[in-house]
Amino acid sequence: MRAFAASTDPDADDWLRPRLPSHVNPVIHDWREGTVLVLGASSQIGFFLLPELVRAGAGVTALSRRPQAAASGVNWLQGALPAPPPVADLAESICCFAPLDALVAWLEAGAAPRLARVVVTSSMSAESKVESPVAAERALAQRLRDGETALARVCIRRSIDWTVLRPTLIYGAARDRSLTPLARRAARWRVFGLPAGSGLRQPVHAQDVATAVLRALDGAAAGCVIQIGGGERLPASAMFARVRASLPLRTWPLSVPVSVVRVAARCVPRLRGPLTRLRQDLLADNADLERLLDVHPRGFHPDRTCWGL
Repeated sequence: MRAFAASTDPDADDWLRPRLPSHVNPVIHDWREGTVLVLGASSQIGFFLLPELVRAGAGVTALSRRPQAAASGVNWLQGALPAPPPVADLAESICCFAPLDALVAWLEAGAAPRLARVVVTSSMSAESKVESPVAAERALAQRLRDGETALARVCIRRSIDWTVLRPTLIYGAARDRSLTPLARRAARWRVFGLPAGSGLRQPVHAQDVATAVLRALDGAAAGCVIQIGGGERLPASAMFARVRASLPLRTWPLSVPVSVVRVAARCVPRLRGPLTRLRQDLLADNADLERLLDVHPRGFHPDRTCWGL
């Protein structure tokens, strides 16, 4: 668990070190009685979260850049931060799966005056890519951390409860940009590349992240940055093998030895970061997730529906 201390030097980021929450709003009504605004609602987390919010009885407003199909109990808005349609200002709770800088800019402008709580997703890339050999990935890690810090500051200033979830690799709704494209290419070409990789992985299902968001709305993790990974840790090579096994058709396994991975990492700049991390552990500590939110993610056992096949 990590929490932002209100007395922390604004130019320092030692708030990322574990400590007890310093900002928890003690007088806050049940979020189910108000309007929940979901930003990035067409994402894979939103796919699972929206029906759960409706079942909980909340008024649900969902924001998307593109028109979306009508859904029972969901008021879809077309637009984007930091200038969404005016009705977004009625939100009393926000769940955000979009870039944090736009959300922060909107909140700093005084938007949503009745807002009481915010739950957002960042990424474990905020930690895993800090020392990446690729400058763009290091910049991404810094941007994620800066966004988390800025969100905490504006929420503390406005007395808004906030929680940041840092998920590992997310899968499950066929909307991710990592395992789903890999699975679909293999299904199309009937060849599945299996790169050697000893680094441990902890992929987390999007539905488990949505469950964590739902639980966080109750405030048990207010003022905290919570890591969330899947319920199983396995070598990267085993993760790829399970994706292959989940496909609805046979594919030819193409083993990619360590030597080839190393050469490709040196010669193909856009692959340097991902290939280098095949030897690194990319894990989350779920202790606070389980203790504060009582969320226990599933192991990695995908099926064809995870890839939309």
